[in-house]
Amino acid sequence: MSTMRTTIIMLSVDEADLLEQSLPAAMGQPDAEVVVVDNASTDTTQTVAEAHGAGYMRLRDRQTYCAAINAGVAATDGPAVLLLNADCVIGPDFVERLVGRLHDPSVGSVAPKLIRATSLDRGGRLDVVDAAAMTIDRRRKNSLVGHNAPATEYDTPAEVFGADGAAVLYRRETLEHCAIGGEVLDEDFELWAADVDLAWRAQLLGWRSIYEPAAVGWHVRYYSPSTRSKLDPVHRRLQFRNRLLMIAKNETAGSLARDFHRIAFYELLALGHCVLREPALLGGYRDALRLLPAARRRRALLAPRRAVDRRVPFGIRPPR
Repeated sequence: MSTMRTTIIMLSVDEADLLEQSLPAAMGQPDAEVVVVDNASTDTTQTVAEAHGAGYMRLRDRQTYCAAINAGVAATDGPAVLLLNADCVIGPDFVERLVGRLHDPSVGSVAPKLIRATSLDRGGRLDVVDAAAMTIDRRRKNSLVGHNAPATEYDTPAEVFGADGAAVLYRRETLEHCAIGGEVLDEDFELWAADVDLAWRAQLLGWRSIYEPAAVGWHVRYYSPSTRSKLDPVHRRLQFRNRLLMIAKNETAGSLARDFHRIAFYELLALGHCVLREPALLGGYRDALRLLPAARRRRALLAPRRAVDRRVPFGIRPPR
């Protein structure tokens, strides 16, 4: 199989203990270079990266997740870019399986099959799916495909909406095409849903995404449907805010007209949920309104690049 040189970007925010377990698998991928982006850590991230022979890039001041990843992408040049969380261990042929899908020039990203884990050692691996890609349904609600389904399911390659940010392979050309104002990930998002926003943007620009279940990784997920109730309200509000910004940035008149009744009904339900069950989320509306002018500017910059008559495949997912 022909190869494409791949840069694996692994971000560490005081995550040296995770890198000790996940970095060796990344370093073992053929035709790949690994760069650890150290987000102003105070632990032994540099020592761990150097001990395993990985490239190392230190950010002097602590950045948001989006800004740190953008810095890593800008500082590297591999034709393929694997964004890989420190809390994810990948299989020995992971990169090869994903890169094979980029031989189709219309494919901009590839999603692996992630299995849930409670720790990065083999004893922590569960028999359920963490993510078999991600999707946005016709209500504009984003979700992980297959989360908590039996690990034996979702074994068929298929076209999908996009890949979860814990482990996703991008064609660098796609990232450059999607960048707005030099930002691949929207830095106003800070963290949550930035991967979904990027996937939607890539769809609007005509790039396809493929799910490749032969590429398997094990992920200890911090924020998921399984863990959301335990998450700090600040993080839940940030995710809530970012979904609204994502819609404001990427929605088109045609798709809005087709799905307006679904979107409006869901937003009424979301508001009711905030008022009755999670009042801490109400601040997300205020936060989204504050950032709306910047979202509109990004939208205006993206509009001339949109693929003509592109119909975004909302709700698409691989078969079980």
